[in-house]
Amino acid sequence: MAKIHQTFVCQSCGAVYNRWRGRCEACNGWNTIVEETPGGGVQAGPAATRPSRARGRVFPLEGLTGEAKQAPRIPSGIAELDRVTGGGFVRGSVILLGGDPGIGKSTLLMQASAAMAGTGQRVAYISGEEAVGQVRLRAERLGLADRPVELAAETNVEDIVETLSQGRPPALAIIDSIQTMWTETVDSAPGTVTQVRSSAQSLIRFAKTTGTAVILVGHVTKDGQIAGPRVVEHMVDAVASFEGDQGHHFRILRAVKNRFGPTDEIGVFEMTDGGLAEVPNPSALFLAGRDHQAAGTAVFAGMEGTRPLLVEIQALVAPSALGMPRRAVVGWDPNRLSMVLAVLEAHGGIRLSGHDVYLNVAGGLRISEPAADLAVAAALVSSLSGSALPPETVYFGEIGLSGAIRPVAQASARLKEAQKLGFAKALMPQGRETADRALATEALRHIADMVAGIAANGPKRGGRGRNHNPRYEEAD
Repeated sequence: MAKIHQTFVCQSCGAVYNRWRGRCEACNGWNTIVEETPGGGVQAGPAATRPSRARGRVFPLEGLTGEAKQAPRIPSGIAELDRVTGGGFVRGSVILLGGDPGIGKSTLLMQASAAMAGTGQRVAYISGEEAVGQVRLRAERLGLADRPVELAAETNVEDIVETLSQGRPPALAIIDSIQTMWTETVDSAPGTVTQVRSSAQSLIRFAKTTGTAVILVGHVTKDGQIAGPRVVEHMVDAVASFEGDQGHHFRILRAVKNRFGPTDEIGVFEMTDGGLAEVPNPSALFLAGRDHQAAGTAVFAGMEGTRPLLVEIQALVAPSALGMPRRAVVGWDPNRLSMVLAVLEAHGGIRLSGHDVYLNVAGGLRISEPAADLAVAAALVSSLSGSALPPETVYFGEIGLSGAIRPVAQASARLKEAQKLGFAKALMPQGRETADRALATEALRHIADMVAGIAANGPKRGGRGRNHNPRYEEAD
């Protein structure tokens, strides 16, 4: 009798070992390695029981017709969702949707499925975590109980594929969630790496052969990553993240990967009593309630994908009694803040080494582009000096280690969005010619130019404003 070799697989990254270990060497996770049956998977089983391979067909690239060049898309009925997907669901595509528990993933998918079913499309909603009655109660709460959406509570992938294959292929199939699915070809518990990978592969094969768009819902771990093997993200066509904060009433759907559209595109929704409502003008939402007279606030003209956004950057600089001052950041890269602070102290004449620095992006939005450097620096200098920045001015630009302000992309789109919301001036890098002259612009070369401009409008020497700081006088 052949000896059976034991296989141990990490449940976080999918690394395989021949013996159990307490810590995974690939992802440094503790107690994530679990024993699984060897030979399991899509190609499991003896070679004699596998069906013979048939020869495939090849198609010439130049023979494609005009209809086949453009991937056919199915509108979801929700404009913000279509923006993130690139114009609608592509037939046969598979989308992985992740998000924190209770953020609104099931609500969004229920609204999208109801909107598509209302247009005559066949839509199936498969829940592996809730009963059919619970899903129906959510639909009644959203006022969508009369929509012809097919509901099912099942976790076996073979039964799901067999049921969906009956009759007309669905235009959209929602699997909530992929961690609860299991397949008969793998002898391991649901949620393990092998089960998740094999179940996803079976659903992807069904989508490619029938033309059904499939959405896989994935759980999110404590560090914000989609739970399960990372290989699932490479298997699917698109990966979307549903972000938001329980303390704020809006949600952001962000495209992380998209084979049929732009990446880093976002859709903004507002959580209401009737479900998720689309926000056609997110800039007005992020700037609502802004205090124009407060020091330490600057408006940043940013870009999220192809959409310009105006957000408020809030900074608080206070003297510290600690040997190592605090650096707290919400919504921005802490390493980027450390670089901006070092540049301000080295090239701007601003002493911040003895101050606590708190930075926040108002509204809970997370910014990743370096164009926010100039707005962050302006908010820091404004908070330290105690002088409020002009409320009708926006800021954008990247700061180099030498203190030079470098140009950023899509300056015209940023200026048009600022003008649409009533702003009159923009502080931006030099060297970007824009066709829009309705908005006054001030080109900056060095960070010292911005510091000098704020110092000229700030409290004079000997003044005692509300936030007067004597250390700032060295920059005058």
